Amino acid sequence: MSTGVLLLHGSSGTPDLDRARLLEAEGYDVLAPAWPVQAEVALEAFPLDELEDRNERIVVMGSSWGAEAALLLGALDERVAAVVAFAPSAYVWGRVEEDGTQRSAWTWRGVPVPFVPYAADWQPDEDPPSYTPMYEHSLRTAPEADSARIPVEQIRQLLLIAGGDDKVWPSVDFADEIVRRRGALPTRLVVGRAAGHRVVLPGETPKTAGQQMARGGTEAADRELGDRAWPEILTILAG
Repeated sequence: MSTGVLLLHGSSGTPDLDRARLLEAEGYDVLAPAWPVQAEVALEAFPLDELEDRNERIVVMGSSWGAEAALLLGALDERVAAVVAFAPSAYVWGRVEEDGTQRSAWTWRGVPVPFVPYAADWQPDEDPPSYTPMYEHSLRTAPEADSARIPVEQIRQLLLIAGGDDKVWPSVDFADEIVRRRGALPTRLVVGRAAGHRVVLPGETPKTAGQQMARGGTEAADRELGDRAWPEILTILAG
């Protein structure tokens, strides 16, 4: 059975080409599109149609904000057989407009996806800033949080990979919540307690693009998590 992979980057806006080459070397048909991280994105705009035309099975793989999109696609599009989420979120988050207003980052069939707004009263106390406390604070104070949960119970098969020293958002807490909500559904979780936000798979170069912020972990810890996650990734890709 042929498998196509939709590979979604995070908020850096830079496609994960090293990761795409690794997956292609294993024989998978990979699309790693660039998509606008500063604009509202229609989830239907991701090229699942193209993968469906060439393959019998589709896996969506994403990191950080791309993991949020991957989880939404896995929950909303029945063509997605499995999702691999690096540094996942259990919730949909908004984006901030130039005038300070907040809107959903995603739409589905023309309708904005409910989101958790960022708390306006939060200020960083580190340089470079760690945003994990902002996400935690926003969840505590937002009445919209329940409606913004990603419906992960609708995903057919799921692999979560998260670092316990993630300084961008609390990805291990999010992953643990996803596991609890899915119950007995097929779910695997790989955690590196000393790893940060950016997992490094075998053969990858650590990614440096993106906004200046604390991401946590060390290269050694991020690589160790990637080494343990890689066989799990190959298992879920193989179906």
